[in-house]
Amino acid sequence: MIQTLPPLSYKYDALEPYIDARTMEIHHDKHHQAYLDKLNAALEKYPDLQKKKVEDLLKDLKKVPEEIRTAVRNHGGGVVNHFFFWDILKKDTEIKGDVAKAIEKKFGNLEGFKEQFGKSALGLFGSGWTWLVLNKGELEIINTGLQDNPISEGKIPILGIDVWEHAYYIKYQNRRADYITAFWNVVNWDKVNELFKKNKK
Repeated sequence: MIQTLPPLSYKYDALEPYIDARTMEIHHDKHHQAYLDKLNAALEKYPDLQKKKVEDLLKDLKKVPEEIRTAVRNHGGGVVNHFFFWDILKKDTEIKGDVAKAIEKKFGNLEGFKEQFGKSALGLFGSGWTWLVLNKGELEIINTGLQDNPISEGKIPILGIDVWEHAYYIKYQNRRADYITAFWNVVNWDKVNELFKKNKK
C-alpha cells in the first residue's frame, strides 16, 4: 500500500506575500514528496505496517522494527508534520471560539501567546518545529528537533510552525524572525479551533 502525495488544496501563491509561491512549490513537491518516498521505501518489506496510519506508527515507535525505526521516525514524522502544516495555513482568518478563550486564559492574551511562541521558535537550534499542543488537556508550547512530532510524546498538536530553512529561505534567507512574524498572517485559526475542540478533554 504505497502512499502518494495529493496536491495542495490551494494554489502555491495563496499565501503571498507572507510565504512565496516558489517556496510552497518546492516545500510540497520536493521536500514533502521526499519524506513520503523514503517512508514508503522503509516500509517496503513490512506490509502489515503499510496498512497502519503513519500517526499510529509514530505514537508507539517501540513497536516499529529497530532496523527501520529511525527512518520511520524521521520520514514518517516529515510526512505527518507537513500534512498538518498545509492544513493550518490560510490567509485572513480570525482567532475566535474555544481556542481563543483557552489561549487568553493560559497566556494572558493573543499577543502574549505569539511572543512566547515566537521566542521558542526563534530559539530552536538547528532544524525542527515549534508547536502549540494539548498535554493532558492543557495548552503548552514545545519544540521538537528535526521531524519529530509531539504525538510520539503523547501530546496533541493543534498549531505548528516549520522552522527548517527550506520553509523560508528563498524569501527570508537567514531572517527566521521575519518568517515567524509573517507566519501569523497565514494561520488558519478556524482549523486550529477545530483541532482544539476535537482533542480537548
